[in-house]
Amino acid sequence: MQKIITRVWHGKTPASKADAYLTYLLEVGVKDYKKTPGNLSVQIWRRNEGDKVHFYTVTTWDNYESIKKFAGDEINNAVYMPKDKDYLLEFEPDVMHCETFIV
Repeated sequence: MQKIITRVWHGKTPASKADAYLTYLLEVGVKDYKKTPGNLSVQIWRRNEGDKVHFYTVTTWDNYESIKKFAGDEINNAVYMPKDKDYLLEFEPDVMHCETFIV
């Protein structure tokens, strides 16, 4: 059994901006995650809910120290990209971390 850490961030956009935000996430956000040593994977989940679209960025990491390289010492704080203010409806302050067991 292998233990890794999964980090989940949630954001919400107006439906009219969802495709543009997805493009931005793929071009900017995913690149930032993948260039951080210790990042194992990145997934973007998208869920439509009427006039709003939910985005979940789900990343896996080899350990908490690697997450610090990405997020800083306060790893539970959300990390926002420069143009997020152009898309997001609100800025949730926290992310969720889960120990993930690969069996």
